[in-house]
Amino acid sequence: MTDVSGELVFRRGKKVGKAVYQNHPLSKEGLSERLFALLFSGLVYPQIWEDPEVDIEAMQLAQGHRIVTIASGGCNILAYLTRSPARIDAVDLNAAHIALNKMKLAAVRHLPSQADLFRFFGTAGTEHNSHAYDRFIAPHLDAATRGYWERRNWRGKRRIATFDSNFYKTGLLGLFIAAGHRAAKLYGVDPAGIMATGNRAEQRRFFDEHLAPIFDRRALRWITSRKSSLFGLGIPPAQYDSLLTSGDGSMAGVLRARLEKLACDFPLENNYFAWQAFARRYPEPGEAALPAYLEQANYATIRDNVDRVAIHHANFTELLAGKDAGSVDRYVLLDAQDWMSDVQLNALWTDITRTAAPGARVIFRTAAKPSLLPGRLSPALLDQWTYADEMSRDFTARDRSAIYGGFHLYVKKP
Repeated sequence: MTDVSGELVFRRGKKVGKAVYQNHPLSKEGLSERLFALLFSGLVYPQIWEDPEVDIEAMQLAQGHRIVTIASGGCNILAYLTRSPARIDAVDLNAAHIALNKMKLAAVRHLPSQADLFRFFGTAGTEHNSHAYDRFIAPHLDAATRGYWERRNWRGKRRIATFDSNFYKTGLLGLFIAAGHRAAKLYGVDPAGIMATGNRAEQRRFFDEHLAPIFDRRALRWITSRKSSLFGLGIPPAQYDSLLTSGDGSMAGVLRARLEKLACDFPLENNYFAWQAFARRYPEPGEAALPAYLEQANYATIRDNVDRVAIHHANFTELLAGKDAGSVDRYVLLDAQDWMSDVQLNALWTDITRTAAPGARVIFRTAAKPSLLPGRLSPALLDQWTYADEMSRDFTARDRSAIYGGFHLYVKKP
């Protein structure tokens, strides 16, 4: 399918700002929003932090479905292709994410083998990845995407060279995780030590004895009480406030609870999110579970289906406005609604409801535990959907990324 974003021009922060700005620019809140938009205009998520296994099960994703999703780091889009949907429209406001997704699709199409794909996106310290980009990927990219990856920094190195070292240590999220490791080491704790544990009981012991006490430190509690401290997680000021409601009233307490789930609730061999957080890498093949798009067993199916994806530099509502009634089966909103005003939320769901096919499913995540739709979404819209309460609680518990308070599933009524 044609990638309609081929001619886009990367305009720093403009689309992100439209989504984030809710306060006067000279107010304290407005300045915070503008700082976030500036930071968010660059690469934020080298890896998406939503669990695609939970997504696929909740959506009951099957052959022929038409999906609209937020792109983010792109891992989940490729995971969805294992179920052979008819079409995936992926949107994102962040031009860096657009460039990453377009490059990932070209890599799947044009790198010679699955081993080459794994070396490019799954390993660290592969010095010839940038050469593989030049030979196999770059000739198939539009000018704007090539311009992004081939732009040079102050040292003269091209941006694509980050794939020669460890791409997952880059972006706001990568820098945030690195800062967390440095902070822990200041208190004499190496978070990577949890990788030496042999079972969940040992993981629990490591967390309780080494990681949990850090969150009681006065300096950390002071730092995390500032909204800007979580910009590295891609959390804007409005979402920070929502996140606070899900814990003990302190952000340190919220972060402790989320890290506890990541460290303790899933065996490390089944959780590549924990590998990225603690080991700062993906496991080698056979060492532990990998993202679906890097598993050998999924390669042929994903490559056969990769042309079913279209990437759009737009917001969700803009894309849906151009679609016919009843033309979408599945919607993946990630946590984008946490950013929205009531006006934006109702505009979004007006187009979701109009474009939803019979039995359509919407999934999304929230920083806090409850669904944010009751009391904010017009009853005329909300009444057309059924909230899968019990299933949503189960999916929340099983989301291996562990950073969200709630996973939510809505199904279109007949």
